[in-house]
Amino acid sequence: MNTIDLIRSELRKLSTTRMPLAFAATLVVLAAINGVAVAIGTDMDGSKTFISTGADQQSLVAFAANALMIAGLFGAIASAREYGNNTVIATFLNTPKRARALGAQLVAAGVGGAIIGLVGATCTIAAVAASLPLTEFEFLMSTSGVAQVLAASSWAGAAGAVLGAGIGTVVRNTGGAVTGAVLILIIVPPLVVQLASGMASWVPTALANELSGVALDGDSGAVAAAAGIAVWALVPATAGLWSVLRRDVV
Repeated sequence: MNTIDLIRSELRKLSTTRMPLAFAATLVVLAAINGVAVAIGTDMDGSKTFISTGADQQSLVAFAANALMIAGLFGAIASAREYGNNTVIATFLNTPKRARALGAQLVAAGVGGAIIGLVGATCTIAAVAASLPLTEFEFLMSTSGVAQVLAASSWAGAAGAVLGAGIGTVVRNTGGAVTGAVLILIIVPPLVVQLASGMASWVPTALANELSGVALDGDSGAVAAAAGIAVWALVPATAGLWSVLRRDVV
């Protein structure tokens, strides 16, 4: 089985369970919340300045940080359940070269994460655009701004899924993998910033916002932000590869 066939097989595994439906429902709910916030939400003074400019609207619909975290959970669950259900045994029997097998799993997870990010951002933009006629403001985001949000969300989603898949491969337990993803993406970054304030611009959410074009005080540009997010994903992915290669059994 060549590499393309391996990736197709892994994508088929991901798409033939109910898990994608659960994540799709989550994306729809989050988009609906944003739409309701636009329709009835106000600032502290009762105004709606949070949607008064294109930049404000871009900041509102920027989905990359959410994509990173949601796709991280997706990747963690998808990878860990392979070990929980023992389906990974068939994978390694069909592909004795474990590096190729894991590579295909990571690529498939990345594709799934990118789709999560793209769909989530699209739904959020659509919900906000649909709610704006209920206010005094119109849709003010530029085409380039929309494209940046969509691209950033896709990249962050792919990276988040690879990060989560790496954790799931190491932990091999769904609950533990989810906990690990939450620790790395949500709990650890603020602690890192407290210990080293200079790292504030290099934690995952800050990088995702920078990539979306809505960073307030980021030191990194879009290219550096994309690279930084990739590094956050590659570290656990590399740890997963190392653990797989060292195991005698799954």
